[in-house]
Amino acid sequence: MRGLVTMAPTARRRQKIWLSLLFVLSQVLPSSLLAAPQAPPPGPTQVVMLGTGNPQPDPDRSGPATAVVAGGTAYLVDFGAGVVRRAVAAARDKGIRALEPTKIQTVFATHLHSDHTVGLPDLILTPWKMGRPFPLELYGPKGLQAMTDHILAAYAEDIDIRTNGLEGASKENYRVNVHGIKPGVVYHDALVTVTAFPSKHGDWQESYGYRFDSADRSVVISGDTTPTQALIDACHGCDVLIHEALTLKFLNNPMRPELQGVDLKSYAAKYHTTTSQLAALAQEAKPKLLVLYHNPITLQATKRPFASTPEDLLQEIKAAGYSGQVVVGRDLDVY
Repeated sequence: MRGLVTMAPTARRRQKIWLSLLFVLSQVLPSSLLAAPQAPPPGPTQVVMLGTGNPQPDPDRSGPATAVVAGGTAYLVDFGAGVVRRAVAAARDKGIRALEPTKIQTVFATHLHSDHTVGLPDLILTPWKMGRPFPLELYGPKGLQAMTDHILAAYAEDIDIRTNGLEGASKENYRVNVHGIKPGVVYHDALVTVTAFPSKHGDWQESYGYRFDSADRSVVISGDTTPTQALIDACHGCDVLIHEALTLKFLNNPMRPELQGVDLKSYAAKYHTTTSQLAALAQEAKPKLLVLYHNPITLQATKRPFASTPEDLLQEIKAAGYSGQVVVGRDLDVY
């Protein structure tokens, strides 16, 4: 019949052979070998130290910023100087692709001191310029909305040129959705639950620490604070506690310059935690790993002779009686 395509006998025999072979293989091989390849499951929850420094400008230590990476998604706490470039370094050099800046969406602020927030314009604008496909979701204390509004106002001309000029940048994804918080659960998705707890940081009316709970780990980040029962309760045997610490060597050094014209011991007592105080706190909180960050140390002691060293931090906290596992966080460390 014209128009009807028939299969030659040889072709039919080949087809039958292949079908028979496939049937036999399906009976003897595990189904997993015949299924379509699956993407590898996400690895364990990671803590990435993007910045461990303090207000002292130090090329070795960027401003405070910590990432918790769970299920292939990064959640950021604080955004000090250099945060975007450190995120790029973690993605490129450590293979943590969730920290490619265009993938970072959910961000938390502990408080609004400049050393913790000066990277916010960079975090808003640079990933947007590079193609971030969503607005930023920003959680934090009172005043964060005003800070964000002023940043966007300051860069209004830049935003106008990039969106309406030749670049044709997104007119939506430079925006920031700011969420004011109070103590308690402030964020939840399929990967993490984030709980804020109050910290005590001098004259700030609102400052917070955060606890992250994922399927496999619990992580607590102190922010800047004096010792509090709220932090002990938030950790309570957590897997990782990231906490600031000032060395007594630094505070008690009579040769230490008073560059800001304030009595540093009085300031520290109202705003921060010393190594001896942290040792007592951690003995109660009982983290499986204590990570020290945001402290007045140097990694190049010969160039800053009045600064403490990582060895000073560890020696002091152990001498004060802390018997748990403790490390000094460095930029781009991963735990």
